[in-house]
Amino acid sequence: MRGHLPRFWAFIRGFGGDSTPPAPRPPSVRSPVACRKTFRYTRQEGRAAVLKQAAPVPGTAPKRKGAMAISRSLADELDKRRAAALEGGGPAKAEDRHAKGRLTARERIDTLFSAGTFQETGLHAQHATRHFGMEKKSIPADGVITGTGFVDGRPVAAFSQDFGVVGGTLGEMHSRKICLVLDHALKAGVPVVGFNDSGGARIQEGVGALSAYGQVFYRNVQLSGVVPQISVIAGPCAGGAAYSPALTDFVIMTREHAQMFICGPEVIRAVTGQATTMDEIGSAEAHASVAGNIHFIAEDDAHAVALVHRLLSFLPSNNMMDPPHRIEPDLTVEDDPELDALIPEDPKSAYDVREVIARLADEGDFLEVMAGFAANIVVGFGRIGGVVTGFVANQPMVKAGALDIDASDKGARFVRLCNVFNIPLVTLVDVPGFLPGVAEERRGIIRHGAKMLFAYASATVPKITVIMRKAYGGAYLAMCSQDMGADRVIAWPTAEIAVMGAEGAVNILYRKDLAEAEDRAARARELAAEYRAEFASPYLSAGRLFVSDIVQPRQTRSAIALTLRGLLSKRETRPPKKHGNIPL
Repeated sequence: MRGHLPRFWAFIRGFGGDSTPPAPRPPSVRSPVACRKTFRYTRQEGRAAVLKQAAPVPGTAPKRKGAMAISRSLADELDKRRAAALEGGGPAKAEDRHAKGRLTARERIDTLFSAGTFQETGLHAQHATRHFGMEKKSIPADGVITGTGFVDGRPVAAFSQDFGVVGGTLGEMHSRKICLVLDHALKAGVPVVGFNDSGGARIQEGVGALSAYGQVFYRNVQLSGVVPQISVIAGPCAGGAAYSPALTDFVIMTREHAQMFICGPEVIRAVTGQATTMDEIGSAEAHASVAGNIHFIAEDDAHAVALVHRLLSFLPSNNMMDPPHRIEPDLTVEDDPELDALIPEDPKSAYDVREVIARLADEGDFLEVMAGFAANIVVGFGRIGGVVTGFVANQPMVKAGALDIDASDKGARFVRLCNVFNIPLVTLVDVPGFLPGVAEERRGIIRHGAKMLFAYASATVPKITVIMRKAYGGAYLAMCSQDMGADRVIAWPTAEIAVMGAEGAVNILYRKDLAEAEDRAARARELAAEYRAEFASPYLSAGRLFVSDIVQPRQTRSAIALTLRGLLSKRETRPPKKHGNIPL
């Protein structure tokens, strides 16, 4: 082709045309030479595939006027807006919180997540209220920080209300940000952590703020039993706002700076005439030991975050996953001779059941839940042979370990929580019965005690029961007997399994004999010993297959570890239904 070009231009000159050849095109202009395409025939697809197109020669593209100036302007605007939103309530309010030993909302988020993993959502969110002068106010991030990040390598969603920005009050956009995080947690199957520090509803938004609370509550319920929800009360949480934490799985409250209540002291005094204080109705101590509304007391914000990390170490990300077991290939678990000496033979002598749990749990690592409420029952998390385990145990040091209304509520809720998150249950039994008393009967011990029966019978996770000493009456059944679905029941030689205690049974069965005895007390002791041997012996229950095995206390840890390992693949099929009707 190139050899014919001179003759072509000579031919043009013969007609009087311009004989000057056109100037060569600059490389930046597309031409057959500058923009050649390279082809490769793809036999598998039977077509020609374009692999690469030559790029223009660097430095030849024309510069656009003002391009750099516009780019810098946009970048500066973004930086300015981000800085304003990230500043929150400003340095003065941050310094005030630091002076009180508290963290800001953003510092709580930074402490929760691994460095550099938090991705914020809704940083530039703004309210749309046009009343009461709100149209002139800019509320950074609308008073709440929301997003996702990683905690110990696991994805977690979180929100943190910022009391330094209009008191952390909740309005429509504030609520929408929280709802988006909850929706994400549901879709992604990840835990949610919420830091509650708010003055309540943003009343300038009227009924919209009330609706905003309802939208959060609705999502709390939808997430319940699907992903773990953890609430941290790090400041005021008043009125309707208190119901959101109550709907979550765990509530942590800081000791000094947090308050939670429906009606404050002034309202109570105005309506009922009762004089009270915030410490009596809204403090962490009141909720932990009297009301039973919270699970943990934290000394400060940093301690609260540490408790969140500890909780997450025992919980799965969602109900379709197993908890984070640390199973070792070696099945050998050593016996613990110390267990042989922990339990007094006298059934009336008390001991601290937490010492037994510490001996059973790997390295004594046990996280007690609701330690300050209904102390006659102990619940919490640990591991045995690397398997995450939920412990439920009677505490003989308090009310002799008897089940009352509060203990039944506490135990039943913990059993149900372990069941929804696939955590095996180990129940340690030393129970004389349900607590007798007029007050208990009138307050509904029948209904509340039935919650324990309902919870255990409903649970499909592996269930192992260890009868250490007393197991009397209906309380024996309520502490997960074989009849209530226990997969394996282990008894110690000190176990007593009977309809009632020996002393009470003797007074009923041998009333005439005791009345005629010269030494009533001596005769009662003799008959009680006979009753224990004949009717309460663990060998009697083992002979009738109510007990799977009788072991020495020292062998308990290895027996549980092997049983747990063998039950990890357990599956149960139940009749189809919407849900059971637990006696609330």
